[in-house]
Amino acid sequence: MTYALIVLPFALVTAAVTLSTLRRPRFGRRMAASGIAAAVLVVLTAVFDNAMIAAGLFTYPEELISGVRIGLAPVEDFAYPVCAAFLVPAVHALLTPRGAPAAPAGRERRAAA
Repeated sequence: MTYALIVLPFALVTAAVTLSTLRRPRFGRRMAASGIAAAVLVVLTAVFDNAMIAAGLFTYPEELISGVRIGLAPVEDFAYPVCAAFLVPAVHALLTPRGAPAAPAGRERRAAA
């Protein structure tokens, strides 16, 4: 089994769960934040995966990867952080009751006196 086939179920679950939050409040804002988080995670993955591969901590069998690499890291390795950046906020949105008040951005919730 190739790494691309291993990643596929994670990507499909991420897409399904994320799309299931389409009608939840602040979908666009959540997608923008997830996109920024994904970009940061991809950069971190590129830096640290390449460092670990260069140090000889692990390798990838050539026959199990696509051959497309970012530095030394196979492109398949970047799917997991991207999935996490979208899946975690989507699950949180699904677990938050629809009527629950949301704190305004940058402000703490104030307790009723």
